[in-house]
Amino acid sequence: MREKTQRKADARLARIEGQIRAVRKMVAADRYCIDVVRQVQAARSALSSLETLIIDDHVDTCVEHALEGGAMSERREKVTELVSILTGRKK
Repeated sequence: MREKTQRKADARLARIEGQIRAVRKMVAADRYCIDVVRQVQAARSALSSLETLIIDDHVDTCVEHALEGGAMSERREKVTELVSILTGRKK
């Protein structure tokens, strides 16, 4: 993972961590259910954004490297990994 991506990922993870802590406090404080659900949705959206950031970096680094110079088996492996992660299937 590139250093720039690591910094962005760390910042997003810190924000997500704060969101999760806030949800926990909301539940403990017996806050209105819809408000809690909205915060859960926001955290889920932030996780999805983080996932996209990491996948984009993976394509730009690992997959690109394999496609440019790797053996056919390495290329196939990288494509299979991407397909499985994007479709939610286990490898």
